[in-house]
Amino acid sequence: MNIFLIGPMGAGKSTIGRMLSQELALEFVDVDREIEERAGANIPWIFDVEGEIGFRDREEMVVDDLTQSNNQVLATGGGAVLRAANRACLQSRGFVVYLDTSIEQQLERTSKDKNRPLLRADNPQEVLERLMEIRDPLYRLTSDLIVKTDRRHPRGVVSDIVKQLVRQGIIAGD
Repeated sequence: MNIFLIGPMGAGKSTIGRMLSQELALEFVDVDREIEERAGANIPWIFDVEGEIGFRDREEMVVDDLTQSNNQVLATGGGAVLRAANRACLQSRGFVVYLDTSIEQQLERTSKDKNRPLLRADNPQEVLERLMEIRDPLYRLTSDLIVKTDRRHPRGVVSDIVKQLVRQGIIAGD
């Protein structure tokens, strides 16, 4: 069984992913951390040196590789859905959960994070709005389940996901 978390930066994919993996006794894997580990460099450096296309190429290879494993909760990067190959891997190899959040919540959660190259702009809100316009339809297209995370404690989100997984017969209930 694989659970793949998609959604914009600041939606809580890593935090919720860790908690969900513990709840379901599955391995937790973060695509962005795996890219950094394999590259031997952080994401801002990869963006600076290789550009977004170079980063997306690395991401596509890592998503393809990681989604071939089983019994994991995988947190993807916010832009993973941009490539059709990634969407196909996610949809065909696991259950995809879209962690949906507002622009306001994204701004709040990412305001002090220096590890987000796409937000190195004069107006981060404008950037997030533009990204959401492009990506939200792709998140919706790719997902099996949509869960709102705004102003919610991660435990509540995890509980909702588990209930839906039981309801849809993905996992056994108690």
